[in-house]
Amino acid sequence: MGFYSERELKQMGFKYIGKNVKLSNKASIYNPECISIDDNSRIDDFCVISGNVNIGKNVHIAVFCNVAGGEKGIIMEDFSGLAYGVNVFTQSDDYTGKTLTNPTIPSKYKKETKKEILIGKHVIVGANSIIFPGVNLSEGCSVGAMSMVTKSTEPWKIYFGIPAKIVKDRKKDMLKYEIEYLNDNLDIKPNIN
Repeated sequence: MGFYSERELKQMGFKYIGKNVKLSNKASIYNPECISIDDNSRIDDFCVISGNVNIGKNVHIAVFCNVAGGEKGIIMEDFSGLAYGVNVFTQSDDYTGKTLTNPTIPSKYKKETKKEILIGKHVIVGANSIIFPGVNLSEGCSVGAMSMVTKSTEPWKIYFGIPAKIVKDRKKDMLKYEIEYLNDNLDIKPNIN
């Protein structure tokens, strides 16, 4: 996998670009002036990142993901990640047939849902899952592969299915490793919201 150099990343015109960012030269970036990528984060091959997107520290977006922030925006907090083929989008057309659809149609002829998405700290989303507009994936939650998340989640729960439902509690053991990791890498400061 080939990554852009630090110099190339700075020339792309991002809103913010942190240290040690790994961005595949096969990823597609639209609206870089609306996109922030913080320290030690990585975006792999064939991803599409567009619109208002704020990516925290130590975030991983695996191959074939679509992160479409649109007008409202997507926030991915520290240590979160998207597995292969995840789709996250803040805008959706009305599929009932009451209006026209698709981006070629002026807004007065269609009805779109437009809502922000928050992907909390330590959230992991499994392969080929879909996250709908307005969803808040609370801290520490896990979403199983091929799930469809239409509603916000509770912290530290494991979700799976169509639509995604709680399967069980998620362990918090990773929090001790986060502290150890940050202590071993004193130059990394956690984001505090």
